[in-house]
Amino acid sequence: MEQNKTIRRGPMGQARGPASVEKAKNFKATLKKLFYYLAKYKVILLIVILCAILSTVFNIVGPKILGNITTEIYAGVMQMIAGTGGIDFVAIKGIVLILVVLYLTSAVFQYLQSYLMVGVGQKFTYTLRKGISEKINQLPVQYFDKKTHGEVLSYITNDVDTIAQNLNQSITQVITSITMLIGILVMMFSISWQMSLIAILVLPVSTFFTFQVIKKSQKYFTKQQEYLGHVNGHIEEMYANHDLVKVFNGEQKSIEQFNECNNTLYHCAWKAQFLSGLMHPIMNFIANIGYVIICIMGGVYAGRGTITVGNIQSFIQYMRQFTQPITQLANVTNMIQSMIAACERVFEFLDEEEEVPDTNNPKSTKEIKGNVDFEHVKFGYEEDKIIIKDFSAKVEQGKKIAIVGPTGAGKTTLVKLLMRYYDICSGEIKIDGIDIKDFKRDDLRSIFAMVLQDTWCFNGTIMENIRYGKLEATDEEVMKAAKVAQVDHFVRTFPEGYQTILNEDSTNISQGQKQLLTIARAFLVDPKILILDEATSSVDTKTEMQIQKAMDNLMKGRTSFVIAHRLSTVRDADLILVINEGDIIEQGTHEELLKLGGFYEKLYNSQF
Repeated sequence: MEQNKTIRRGPMGQARGPASVEKAKNFKATLKKLFYYLAKYKVILLIVILCAILSTVFNIVGPKILGNITTEIYAGVMQMIAGTGGIDFVAIKGIVLILVVLYLTSAVFQYLQSYLMVGVGQKFTYTLRKGISEKINQLPVQYFDKKTHGEVLSYITNDVDTIAQNLNQSITQVITSITMLIGILVMMFSISWQMSLIAILVLPVSTFFTFQVIKKSQKYFTKQQEYLGHVNGHIEEMYANHDLVKVFNGEQKSIEQFNECNNTLYHCAWKAQFLSGLMHPIMNFIANIGYVIICIMGGVYAGRGTITVGNIQSFIQYMRQFTQPITQLANVTNMIQSMIAACERVFEFLDEEEEVPDTNNPKSTKEIKGNVDFEHVKFGYEEDKIIIKDFSAKVEQGKKIAIVGPTGAGKTTLVKLLMRYYDICSGEIKIDGIDIKDFKRDDLRSIFAMVLQDTWCFNGTIMENIRYGKLEATDEEVMKAAKVAQVDHFVRTFPEGYQTILNEDSTNISQGQKQLLTIARAFLVDPKILILDEATSSVDTKTEMQIQKAMDNLMKGRTSFVIAHRLSTVRDADLILVINEGDIIEQGTHEELLKLGGFYEKLYNSQF
């Protein structure tokens, strides 16, 4: 028996905390929400339902009319034996023509319902994918701290694909099966109510066993969808970090973790499919018992002359068809369960709490100069774990501010708060005296350029990667920024120059060259405020000196925040903020802090 929790781990197998297994899905609530989403297609769905009903009705009438052919043939044979006549082929021809028209009409309606339903299914899943894509951009950064990339990817691929594949079949199949069930009952009662009662007894028995199987298999379908996301997340992590896994010999841990998730997925999927697969043989067994009883009763009634031979043949045919919609409904529950499980996961994602909305009366950033004030800022990624306790600082426009301190002191967190990737717990952050919450997020971030120690380049040309900082920039502006960032000289060594295509992981250029590209991208933005988070950490000493000179030119007249571990790179800063455990413990110029003989002086000397 599976445990209710499994441990999620990172690339090297480090624990990430428990990921609870979803409880049995709220089928009724999810189905209600699905109908809400499908409401915009209600006219088309009504036409689909009507077509499905008409197609089924025309198809159901067929066996009753076909039975008339059997009666005509039987009566003709009896007349031939008695010498009083023969088979009326004219009447049989008329009946055949009626059957052809009925079945052809049924086929037309069936085609129409399939055509319309496919359109609804594709439009609905398109809407879901679009909604997920938009939702991703509206979710706070905290959400992605708790989810793997693979799990989020699973919503827009596996779950939406499951919905797309099952929606069309399940809806039309349910409508067709119910219509067929009712229609067959009507036709059977029109032939013999006694035999019909025997046939009806099959229905509650079949329904009882069907729902018992559904009740048992429901939770396994839910767990199957969840662990599919876990497996995808693990695989995505392993491939994205395969170099790191190999460096630290983490292959075995990765395999063990994959096997853990994959085994759980296997057992959930096996039980779900096995239980749902039981429905078909159970339904067939019950149906065959009813069929045997009907055959015996039909023979008795025919011997008494209370029913025609054609009606016996029609009833037997209806009896065989009577179990078909029940079996179809039993089989379609498999698709419905998978679809509802996928819908629930997608709807839960779409209902996730979004970022705090922007103010309705945003301030303009056009006249921003770059004065920044931190006033008693308090922040923690979790409410009970505060990492910045009471941070206050005043930064004048055009100044170069260095933020130094040990790892985990809160340096990078501080600039993330400044760009409002996270909202502070209390206090205020102001730019030119205006609270950053009074700006629209897009407008606020447009006045910044940020270069992180973790470089990011996408699959595209070098020109496109630099232009990402300012999409409307001309080729001349891009190359100018590249020259300032010391990029131009190495780009021209490539045969394709600026049209050189970087592969998916940018492994066809060095880490230092990637860093230079991201710096060039920041130069192109021409920001009011510049943030450099260990921007030269991946380049050699000579290149670092060249970049540092270019940065000095870029930072002139701009407010600049420089996060640095190598204190030799920030000795010329106008103000150095020394942070430890989320608080400013010292501040001043390089010379002033050395004279204090405190934390900064020890930190500086430890590097030489």
